[in-house]
Amino acid sequence: MNKLVLTATLLLAAVAAQAEKADSSKPTQITFDQLDADDVKQVKTFTGNVVLTRGTLLMKSPKAVVTEDPEGYQYVVLNSAPGVQATFRQKLDGPNEQWVDGQADRIEYDGKTELVKLFAKAQLKKTEGGKTASQVDGEFISYDSRKEFFAVKNSSSGETKPGGGRSTMVIQPANKQPATATTPATQPTPGK
Repeated sequence: MNKLVLTATLLLAAVAAQAEKADSSKPTQITFDQLDADDVKQVKTFTGNVVLTRGTLLMKSPKAVVTEDPEGYQYVVLNSAPGVQATFRQKLDGPNEQWVDGQADRIEYDGKTELVKLFAKAQLKKTEGGKTASQVDGEFISYDSRKEFFAVKNSSSGETKPGGGRSTMVIQPANKQPATATTPATQPTPGK
């Protein structure tokens, strides 16, 4: 029971705001060195310093494959290269300039559900006011920005396997304001 309470507390503390709601209605801009596009299959393969931007959402990788479904939703697979992981960054709604940053050997982004999956050597970090509020490292991380939920599994297949790797989470202490000193109320003098 204590594990369940601790896990729920950690999840709530780690992601306390939703991704910027306006991002989903923004156009997608992609910069790259090379493009191979198959308009019949709606598949575009970008290579060389790929930078994809949509509102506050920023994704970078050496290679990205973007597909589009008949409804117009985009699906992105970002692939790393030796020594260079794929990354994403997105502003969260809420106060204190909150951001979520991720990196992994492969990142999959579903534009319809706004679900991000990070595979192999994955890291998800929440920053608030420029400081790290929480960070989780694992072999697989799934982050749902709409539901404010993420899950960490011990294998890059997205499953928890007996004997698989271990994950780590660090949560910074809350920045609590010191209580202001109060002066005791003046006691009336007897007889007055």
